[in-house]
Amino acid sequence: MHDDATVAAGDIARLAGVGRAAVSNWRRRFPDFPEPVGGTSSNPLFSLSDVEAWLRDQGKLEELPEDERVWQQIRNSADDLQLASLVGAVAAFLVLPDREQLLEKSDAKLAAALPDDVGDPPVRLIRSAAGLARERGTTETVEFLYRRYVETHSRRVQVVSPEVASLMAGLLGSCETVLDPLCGFGALLLAVRPRAGRLLGQERDQATARLAAARLGGQGAEVVVRPGDALKGDAFPEAEVDGVLCVPPFNERGWGYEELTNDPRWQYGLPPRGESELAWVQHCLARVRPGGQVVVLMPPAASNRRSGRRIRSQLLRAGALQAVIGLPAGSAPQSSLPPNLWLLRRPEDKGAVPSHVLMADGPLEAFRAGLQGLGAVGHPVPIIDLLDDEVDLTPSRYLPKAAALRAGDLEKSREDLERLAAELVRMIPEVTAKSRGLTMTALGELARAGAVQLEQTPMRMETESGDLPLLTAKDVTLGRGPTGRGHADLGTVVARPGDIVIPAVARAVRARVMTEEVTLGPHLFVIRVDEEVLDAHFVAGFLRVSAFRAATTLSGTYRLDVRRAQLPRLPILEQRRYGAVFRRLEAFEDAVRRTAETGHLVAGQILEGLIEGDLQPSTQ
Repeated sequence: MHDDATVAAGDIARLAGVGRAAVSNWRRRFPDFPEPVGGTSSNPLFSLSDVEAWLRDQGKLEELPEDERVWQQIRNSADDLQLASLVGAVAAFLVLPDREQLLEKSDAKLAAALPDDVGDPPVRLIRSAAGLARERGTTETVEFLYRRYVETHSRRVQVVSPEVASLMAGLLGSCETVLDPLCGFGALLLAVRPRAGRLLGQERDQATARLAAARLGGQGAEVVVRPGDALKGDAFPEAEVDGVLCVPPFNERGWGYEELTNDPRWQYGLPPRGESELAWVQHCLARVRPGGQVVVLMPPAASNRRSGRRIRSQLLRAGALQAVIGLPAGSAPQSSLPPNLWLLRRPEDKGAVPSHVLMADGPLEAFRAGLQGLGAVGHPVPIIDLLDDEVDLTPSRYLPKAAALRAGDLEKSREDLERLAAELVRMIPEVTAKSRGLTMTALGELARAGAVQLEQTPMRMETESGDLPLLTAKDVTLGRGPTGRGHADLGTVVARPGDIVIPAVARAVRARVMTEEVTLGPHLFVIRVDEEVLDAHFVAGFLRVSAFRAATTLSGTYRLDVRRAQLPRLPILEQRRYGAVFRRLEAFEDAVRRTAETGHLVAGQILEGLIEGDLQPSTQ
C-alpha cells in the first residue's frame, strides 16, 4: 500500500462537493494547487495528502471523511484489474463471524489466519476497513466499498437498476429458495431477500462473486454464492429451487454451443449458436422445481429471431411461458434497447397446459402490483394464435390498439407547441451585423504547436455487442448518449469532459463538446484543447463550418479531415464570447427540433382523430 494515496480529479470533486469542472477551474486559477504526481495528461493523479491540505487551506474541506480515506487506501493498493479482487476480499473479511477475534492477532498471525476464500489483502487495509465497520456498521461499510468500486469502474461494470431488480423480485413472489445463476454483484438476490428464506448465486468472476456474497451476508441473508460459468460448470447441478431470477448476457456467441450440444437441460431444443439467451432460459427451468417460477430479462430480438422460433414454440406448447412484458428502453444494463421480461413456470407432470399467454407493455410502474396485478394491464393471447411460422412473442404486436385520442391530449400538445414556438424568438442568439476580417490558421498547425491534441478512433470496431457503452458517430450527430456496445482494449479511445468529438464520416457535420467521460466508437475524431489558449465551444462552433468546407464527399457522405479545418486567431476572452454564442445557437437548434417534433405530433393527432372519428371538423 502506498503511504501517500493518490486521487483523480473526480475524487477531488467528490471530496469538496463540487463538479469536475470546478476542479479544472481551480487548477487554472490557483498557482498553488497541487501538481500531479502520476497518471497521464488526460487523467492526472494528485497526492491525497497534498489535496487535503490545499482544500483545508482554501476552506473547502474541514476534515477528510474516514470512509474516503479508507477507500483511497484500498484503491491505491491495486491496479484496475486487481481492484475487484481486493475490494471483494476486504468485504468478505468484514462479514466473517469471527472477525474481531482474528483482528486481535498480530499482523503476521492475522495474515496466516485469513481463510483461503478471503484471498490475500494487505493486513493494514483489513484493519482500517474493520475500524470503519465498527464505526459505521458492517452492512453500510460493505455497501460503501461496493458503491465506490462501481463508481470507479462505471464504464466497465454492468449493474441492474434497483427498479428493474425490484420488479423482477415482485413478479417472482415469495419463495423459500431462490437462485440467480449469473448474479453479478447480487442485485436480484438482494431485491428478493425479504421474500425468500435461502439464496443461491453463481457468478463467472470470482472477485464479483465474493463481493456479492459479502453484500448479501452483510444483510443477514442465508446465502451461498459460488464462482464459475453456470452453463459450462453448473455449481448447483442437483438443485430444484422454488424460483429463479436471471439477467443473462445478450448476444453472446461463446456460451458453449459445441461442448453442450447433448446437455440434458435442453428439454425444449438445442439453443442456436447465436441464441445464448435461450440457453439461459432452459438452464433456469432445469434448476427450478416443477411448478416453480422463473423471471428472465431478455433482449427484444429473442422474442422474434427466426433461429429461435422452434424453442419458443416448444415453450408455448408445454405451457412453460406464462407472460412476456415489454419494458422501456434502457431497462437492461447491457443494452439501450427496450428489453422483455419472460415469466416462465416449469410444467408439472400432471398439470393442465394453459391456453393463453399474457402480453403486456408499458412503464415499470405499471407492473409494480406483481404477477397477480398483470391481468389489469396485460392482454391474454391464445397460444394457438402465437403458433404460426414466426412464433413472434413481441408484446406490442398483440396488445389492443392504443386508446382513442383522450380528451385533453390534443389540447396539451397544442399548448406545448405554443410554448415552444414562443421560446424560439427569445432563444435566438444576439449578434451584431458588423463585418470583420479574421486571420485563420489550420487546426493541424495548432496541433503541431501543442495547443490541441488530435486523435482518431479505429475505423473498424464492433459496436453491436459487449459490456462497454460506446459513443457512435450517429450519437454525436443526434446529440444523444452512447448506444453502441463494445469491449475495452488497448486501442480504446476515451473522451473526457471538455473534449470535442466530431464524426470522421457523416452526412451532416456536428462537433460536440463532451460533458462527461465516454468511450468512443469508430469513425470519430477527439480534439483536446489547451484551455488556457483555446475555448472548446469556440473551436467546436467553427469546426461545424470549416470542417465541412475542408471535407471531401462521396454520394452525399462527407469524409472529414479536421487537420485542414480553419480557425480564427483570437484572444481567449473573445473566443469565450464566441463560444457562448455557439452554445446558445446549439440550444436554439435543439428548440427548433423539439418544436418541429411537437408540430408533427399535433398534425398526427389531428389526422388520426379525424380518421378514427374522435375529432370532427369545426362548425365555426
